[in-house]
Amino acid sequence: MKKLLLLVLLLTLGACGFHLRGPAQLPFETIYVQGGGTQLGPDLQRYLRSGSNVKVVQTPGEAQAVLQILDESREKRILSLTGGGRVGEFELFYRLSFRLHDGKGSELMPTQQLELKRALSFSDVQVLAKEQEEALLYRDMQSDAVQQVVRRLSALKK
Repeated sequence: MKKLLLLVLLLTLGACGFHLRGPAQLPFETIYVQGGGTQLGPDLQRYLRSGSNVKVVQTPGEAQAVLQILDESREKRILSLTGGGRVGEFELFYRLSFRLHDGKGSELMPTQQLELKRALSFSDVQVLAKEQEEALLYRDMQSDAVQQVVRRLSALKK
């Protein structure tokens, strides 16, 4: 009975047109990632190597496209206060700007801006745990930004 139910579920899922995303198809064969002084540059390179059809090269001279990270910033704002006037929630922002060019002066993609935000509840009692949660949320936003950059690059026309 379980096997029949599993078979029906798989057939239904296949009939709806669902399929895994697969590797990103970028309109160039080689890319160089310039900038991204924190962990962003290596994360982008790793994602491009494993999740796309391009080869990441070590110098801009051998690349068909140069992905230039222009700015990366983090910001933390107070979102709400408790009745006692203490911070109840923070809003975390992660901003990234980048552009794509061919290394010879021709722009393939103009400057793009990404802004991601997350809400973080706060408690004076759990300061260390909330600091770790904040770091995890920033890391999650950075990972999400990497995926969004690659999706924007795959939307380019040849």
